[in-house]
Amino acid sequence: MELVFEFVLRARLEPPLPFGGGLLGERMFFNAFDGEVEGERLNGKLLPGGGDWLIAHPSGWGVLDVRTQIRTDDGALIFAHYPGLIEMRPATLDALKNGTATRIEDQYFRTTPRFETGNARYAWLNQSLFVGAGRIIEGIGVEYRVHRVT
Repeated sequence: MELVFEFVLRARLEPPLPFGGGLLGERMFFNAFDGEVEGERLNGKLLPGGGDWLIAHPSGWGVLDVRTQIRTDDGALIFAHYPGLIEMRPATLDALKNGTATRIEDQYFRTTPRFETGNARYAWLNQSLFVGAGRIIEGIGVEYRVHRVT
């Protein structure tokens, strides 16, 4: 197996809505109000209605549940679901709180995105597995570097 870089996905987020502690940890929702996808084979904008339904576990780890919609530059619609894990280190929490950035190597922040589309031009998204590495970007946002598993 090899990893082939496909695209960068960036999302700008509103401050989290904290739901409080539940059986699984602290649930919060980060609304993604803007964003883009940039790559050689996939370019587009994030549509409203997506975000991350994160659970911050007392162990210091967060469980990601990201869902979003992409409209490509040529008009195709793509649904994306990104489960994953983020290490909630002090630097990560400070970046989310203060709107500053982290580097990919600053924390374990990994996703396994899946995509769905009925558009034949992007059928390769339906038929591939992907992994992503993330970081916090300035202004409260996230950036994922997404690779296809061959």
